[in-house]
Formats: sequence, structure tokens, C-alpha cells
Amino acid sequence: MKLPVLKIGKLVAEVPIVQGGMAIRLSTARLAAAVAKEGGIGLIAASGMSFDELRTEIRLARKLTGGKGIIGINAMFAAREFLGLITTAAQEKIDLIVAGAGFSRDIFAVGRKYGVEVVPIVSSVKLAKISEKLGASAIVVEGTEAGGHLGTQQSIKEILPEIVKSVNIPVIAAGGAVCGSDVAELLKLGASGVQMGSRFAASEESNGAPALKEFYLKMTKEDVVQIDSPVGYKGRAIRNPFAQLFLENKAPKPTTCDLCLKHCTHSFCIIRALTRAQQGDVETGLVFTGANMWKIKEILPVKEIFRRIKDEISKI
Repeated sequence: MKLPVLKIGKLVAEVPIVQGGMAIRLSTARLAAAVAKEGGIGLIAASGMSFDELRTEIRLARKLTGGKGIIGINAMFAAREFLGLITTAAQEKIDLIVAGAGFSRDIFAVGRKYGVEVVPIVSSVKLAKISEKLGASAIVVEGTEAGGHLGTQQSIKEILPEIVKSVNIPVIAAGGAVCGSDVAELLKLGASGVQMGSRFAASEESNGAPALKEFYLKMTKEDVVQIDSPVGYKGRAIRNPFAQLFLENKAPKPTTCDLCLKHCTHSFCIIRALTRAQQGDVETGLVFTGANMWKIKEILPVKEIFRRIKDEISKI
């Protein structure tokens, strides 16, 4: 099978792979730049960053790629600073804005003003059509196999063909892809590209602590659970002592609030919980995961991940 290029507006990625924007601070400049250098699309996860930190990461990514390759951001609509983050990125001449955890109309105005390609994350035909009508350059369609916040309980393999038929813009499939055969299967179902999170979370360039990456490799299929996120969505995570408390309705309520979300159930502080995990605290941190992270048995450099994906696909 020959890999197609992925065209998003004026952008052309030689390899149709988008690296998932994983917050908090898993997807930073080093990871995004490494993916962009291999011909894919690298995303910096903006949620949880200050505006100045985001500017620094975008500039560092550009420096690491020598100004070449495609660098975007991923931002969570549920975050209170969402509009400020995407505006900051647009002012830094980011290539594209990917937005999830809710649907934003603001991004289209920002995209038009600054000439930035806009790519919403959706999980239904309705939102796919609305995105196209509002001016999206492409959409990411996320199935229930995805990590983090989920917009559906339907498999990507069920919803993808229907959504591909409903729009005339590129559709990037997300959820469950960890190897070349997974990518090939989603492309055959009509996707123009594939977004991969888990495989890049478990990469050398991912900004997760060594203890977090070791935790990924130790997990089993039975450790994949869903919890209720304070954002208002289900969240796919790895079962650990922190997640277990929520599954048993025994989790203590937070005593302070940073007001980081527009709407919050205050069941726990998600920014702090994700940050603890990123820093290596896999006991009291929230470890988000895709449904197939358990299949990953090695922490690899991005260059080798791409080599293996392309090699596997070439044999299909």
C-alpha cells in the first residue's frame, strides 16, 4: 500500500500522520518537531500552558525543525483560556489549530483573521457538517478508542465511513491506531490521515517522565478504564490508585480551585492530576490512555516509529 499525502488547506504533509496533542505537557516542542521532521504533523498541547509558555514552545519547535515541517497546536475548548491560547498560537503563525473537548465557533474567526488552518475534533455527522459549513480545513473524527476525553462510545470504524461520506473536506481518523496496519485499515475506510496519540506518548521525545513511560509498558488490556472527567466528558485512563478511587466513588473533593475550566464538576482537579502523571506520579496522577496503549511494548524514537509504520504499510 502506498501512503497518500495529507492536504489540509494550503498545508501538505508527506506522511498522513498527525501526532495527538496530549496535555498536560506530554506534547511539547521536542515531540512535535520530531514528528514534523519525519513528514507528519506535530502538535503542541496548549491546554494548561500560559500564553508565554506556549509562545516559547512554538518558537522552539520552529527552531528544532529549521522552520520546515508542519507544526500545530491542540487546545481544549473546555479550558477557560481557550480563546487566548488559540489567538496566541495564531499570532505566532502556527500552521493549524486542532480543538477538542467541546465544539468552538471562535476558532473559525481566529483562523480567518490570521490565515491559520482550523481542524475541529468531532464524533458525529452533525458536527462534521457544521465544521465544514463554518470553514474547517479538515476534521479529526475521534472514536471511543481514543485516549483522554471522549465524545462518543462508538468505534472509529463505525463512525468513520459515515462521516467521510457526509463532508468534502479531509477526514483524519483518531482512536486506537498504534502501528502501520492500524493506520492502513483506517485509510482504507476512507480517512485522509490518521491521528496517533498513544504511540507518540510512548516515544523518546514525549515529555512524560521516565516513570510514566515505564507505567505505559507495564499496563494490560484490563487496566483500560473510563472515568467521569470534571470537564463533563468520559475520559479513558489507565487503572491506578487514583482512577480506582473514582471508579468506587471514594475520591476526596478538591479543597482549592484554579478556575481553569469554563464549567467543572469539581470532582477533582484535572489539570493537577494530569500534571502529576506527566511528572511521574503514577499513583495519584491521572494517566490518560488510548484503548490500545497496552499493545505498545517499547519506548522508541519518533524516527523509528515512522520507519516501522511506513515499512509495515509498504508490505500491505
